[in-house]
Parts: sequence; C-alpha cells; structure tokens
Amino acid sequence: MAGRAHVVVIGNEKGGSGKTTVAMHLAVGLLRLGFRVGCIDLDHRQQSLGRYIANRQDWIGRSKVVLPVPVLGAVSQSVSDLKSESVAEECRAFDGVLAGLGETADFIVVDCPGADAPLARHAHTHADTLITPINDSLLDLDLLGQLDPVSRELKRSGVYANLVWELRQERRKRHKSGIDWVVTRSRLSALVDRNKLMMAEVLPQMQRVLGFRLAEGFGERVIYRYMFLWGLTVLDVEQACIGMEMTKSHQSALDEVCALLANLWLPRVNERLDRLRPPAGR
Repeated sequence: MAGRAHVVVIGNEKGGSGKTTVAMHLAVGLLRLGFRVGCIDLDHRQQSLGRYIANRQDWIGRSKVVLPVPVLGAVSQSVSDLKSESVAEECRAFDGVLAGLGETADFIVVDCPGADAPLARHAHTHADTLITPINDSLLDLDLLGQLDPVSRELKRSGVYANLVWELRQERRKRHKSGIDWVVTRSRLSALVDRNKLMMAEVLPQMQRVLGFRLAEGFGERVIYRYMFLWGLTVLDVEQACIGMEMTKSHQSALDEVCALLANLWLPRVNERLDRLRPPAGR
C-alpha cells in the first residue's frame, strides 16, 4: 500500500440498506486478517457504527474476551449557522481524521448516512473502493437506474448513479485515480419471487452501463441484527462468550462475509482469507 491506507466508503442515499452491517463486518474481517483498521461514522444523528464499536468495547470489558477492535475516528459536527462554513469545517475535519487514521491504518472504513449530505459526498471523493448495498427491491434499484416496466431496459441512470459519476470525475481531478464501485444485493430472501428474478436479470445489464461491479451481499439472517447489542459479528461467534453455537445458518453467514471480502479485490486480502475459516474437521 506504499504507506497509504486504502479507503473503503459504504454509501447509499437510502436508509435501511445494511450499510453499517457491511461496514462492521468488513472492519472486523480485515482486523482478523491481520490488518490495521480505522473507521469513521459520518451519520452524526444515528451514529450506528459508533454505537456498534462502543458496544463491542463494553462487551470486551465485561466479558474479558479478547476481540479485535477498529480505531474509531470522530468527525465533529459543525455548529456554524452559515451552511457554506459548516460544510467547509466538516470537510476539513474529515480530512484531518482521515489523515490521522492513515498514519497507522492499512484500511479505513467510512460509513455514510442514508441521505445526500455534503460531507458524505466529500467522503466519496476519497474512496478507493465504494460499496453500495441495496435491498432486493425495485425501490432501491431505482436509485441506480430507472427501468421501462415492459421491456425492462434502462431508460436513464438514477440519482445515486448520477452522483457517483460526478464524484468519480471530481476524484480523478483531485487524486488522479478512480473509484472501484461495488454494488451488493443485501437482505436476500431464500424465497424466489418475481421481484428477485427481475433484480437478478436487470442488475448485470445495468452494471455494464453504469460502471459498477456486482457482488452478492448478505442474506436476510437474524444473526446480523442480533449481534449488535454485544458489538459482535458472525466472525466472532466462537469467541463471543454469549452461549451461542455455530449453526449451519451462522456458517452460511460467515461464507457470505468471506465471499464479499474476496469480491472487493482489496490489496493483500484474498491471500489471507483462509484465516477466517476454521480448520478442516471442526
């Protein structure tokens, strides 16, 4: 990485798409692969990623179990009444936190709010990798592209795809490099319906036009939501000390996390993925 942290931004203008779940599992996965990881939570109101990490630290203190924890960098919210000054202050603060974490981290994971916010836009221009989780829903798909209901052809790009295109151009001007954009289908149901079949049909067509890569995300599994109270992930089940056994469903969730890590093509990650899987025979 030539002394520079690889920045992964989790972005989507729609809430409830599983951004924080992806961010936390990505951070813990990278930590368990032996990398140094920093995190930034840009949702000043909900602070879901910050709460996730705080819950993890609380559980470590309470249970004395040894778990890897990412370094959380805080970007203070501006108190300026003038919008232009407020945006400039927060962007400068973000740049400072990013630079500070970059002095020691191999990867920095940035969790953006589910809205079009100036600070989130600014963060996108720093992304080496952009991950956009979308629910398996035509409503979520509309953010990427608007479809003809009969032909299912792409009529025009959606608001978020347009934003990413603009920010890619801005990044090239600022940093002389592009953004690897990965879209993942999240909260996948095991049931097959018309909606799911249409998503599977149109997304591969859209990626060629809109310039993203498509990767399978996380299924609709209770485990992903259940572990939040302890600050744990599916990667922590065997160490968690919460009386939970590794079931087939949990193993499937672990496989999903490993598959996502593999499909992100992050530097030096794929060569270490075997570290996340238990030895044969267990």
